[in-house]
Amino acid sequence: MDNNSTSIKHSGNMKLKDVAEMLNGRVVSGIEHIDKEVEFAFSSDLMSDVLTVQKDNVILLTGLANVQALRTAEMSDISCIVFVRNKKVSVDMLKLGKESGIVLIECPSSMFRASGVLFSNGLKPVY
Repeated sequence: MDNNSTSIKHSGNMKLKDVAEMLNGRVVSGIEHIDKEVEFAFSSDLMSDVLTVQKDNVILLTGLANVQALRTAEMSDISCIVFVRNKKVSVDMLKLGKESGIVLIECPSSMFRASGVLFSNGLKPVY
């Protein structure tokens, strides 16, 4: 495990650029929004579960790399999606991400590891 990915310590809110750095992620869309702060994270591949989230300042961690994930994030006011398990963002996803202002990050880690890194650095779970 790369210890550099967990060296930033936070409590409470976290900037999206720090999320990307901790996860060794690559911001593929929304670079102009990476100073935005988030407080919560939710991890799911089931978009029906994402629709139940009733918090503000949330990022979504998912392995579901399709336009539906972005549509769901848009409806749920989620400002950032981290695509785990080395999933790649498609051209259609990039276009929708730019249109909706959602930050898209590609991450090589598993969902479990990415969630653990963010939690151990102070990002709160939704529940």
